[in-house]
Amino acid sequence: MLTHLKRYVFFSRRMPTPIRLAFGLSLMVFVSTLVLMLPWVGVQRPLLLNEAFFTAISALTVTGLTIFNPGSDLSLFGQIVLLILIQVGGVGYMVVSVIVFRLIGRSISFADRLALRDSFDLLDLNAIVELTRRVLIAVFSLEFIGAVLLWLHWRPLLGDIRAIFYALFHAVSAFCNAGFDLFSGTPGFYGIPNDNFSLIVIGFLIFVGGLGIPVVADILIWFRHRRRQLSLHSRLTLIATAFLVIFGAAGLFMAETRPGATLASLPAPRALVISTFQSISARTAGFSAIDNFYDLSPSSQLLKISLMFIGTAPASMGGGITTSTFVVLLLALWAFARGRETPHIFGRSLGQATLRRASAVLTISLLMVVAAIWLLLITHPGAPLDLVAFEVISAFATCGLSLGYTSGLSILGQVVVGLVMFWGRLGALTIILALAQLAPPRLVAYPEAQILM
Repeated sequence: MLTHLKRYVFFSRRMPTPIRLAFGLSLMVFVSTLVLMLPWVGVQRPLLLNEAFFTAISALTVTGLTIFNPGSDLSLFGQIVLLILIQVGGVGYMVVSVIVFRLIGRSISFADRLALRDSFDLLDLNAIVELTRRVLIAVFSLEFIGAVLLWLHWRPLLGDIRAIFYALFHAVSAFCNAGFDLFSGTPGFYGIPNDNFSLIVIGFLIFVGGLGIPVVADILIWFRHRRRQLSLHSRLTLIATAFLVIFGAAGLFMAETRPGATLASLPAPRALVISTFQSISARTAGFSAIDNFYDLSPSSQLLKISLMFIGTAPASMGGGITTSTFVVLLLALWAFARGRETPHIFGRSLGQATLRRASAVLTISLLMVVAAIWLLLITHPGAPLDLVAFEVISAFATCGLSLGYTSGLSILGQVVVGLVMFWGRLGALTIILALAQLAPPRLVAYPEAQILM
């Protein structure tokens, strides 16, 4: 037995880091599926294999899409298991492995540091352990503060004891950008409480969780050393995030306050709060503050699809092509229009490798989303294109917003959506690198040729 374990450890360390990430997430999904099939997880009956598999992927990829109601169909034990899976999926299995190594007194190998660096998309390899410690402190502190605020606010609604678990669950789900909620199965509720205080607290947790681990760490360092300037990545992420939130809120406000729309009957300040929350949530979290979410106008659905596809920052709790890819492609387009060879921003130029990575992420993401939509349409005759596209992009962005079509998919359709969530959490670039490292090295170079564009 010990010999086989040593062989496994040796083999795992020799695997390229992108494959290690994919293999680790696959193993976590397998184990989590078995745990969710335990008889104590469901209220009326144990979860079926497809239900446990889909829920495991959705929780570990912090997506939030479900094919049943966690608030009413899961027991308290099942909800606790779901909460743990969300937390593990949000923080990342490589961070958890570092904690385990530290607890057993084992030093962190160079291969483990590489895998952790790739999972966070970090540039500096030396500060990984220190960054991991700061990340855990920041994550748990923000989740604790959010849980306390929600508990104090929800006590009159749920009672002291029940409000504790609900506040903790939704604080973790919000910060990890998961989108799972328990209120949908609670009598008298159709979703999370949509009062202004609840939306502000949950929205803030979603916003910070979507900034990305490097940005949060950079901001903490900047607060301690005011003379130090934020990194280029942090500045671009903050600008892009603010722009997307404002743009999304303005678009939703204009579309949904028209006569007959979902927010038309609300006062303007109240409609603006809901629109802003939905703009923040649409990029990856999946919470809905609109009771009749299915009645959103086509323009709002298109706007939400666009926000979901862009997603959040790299190394964050969310998915999508990431704000960095979005910004780099916009800067490249602007540079091309101005006749520049490379994009310039804040006195810095972006290298060709960065442009190639952004182009690769966009291309492979579009191909994957289109392929998944086509598979669902061909295996579900009569399926509406708009609903299928919304669900697939929500899965790709690990968002969790749904127009109610995912729960009606066949088992094959659930597998397709599950694989899309798996892909969305790993990231297109990670999978591209994994496939590239499996290929043999190139021994032949070919002369260049020009084609018409």
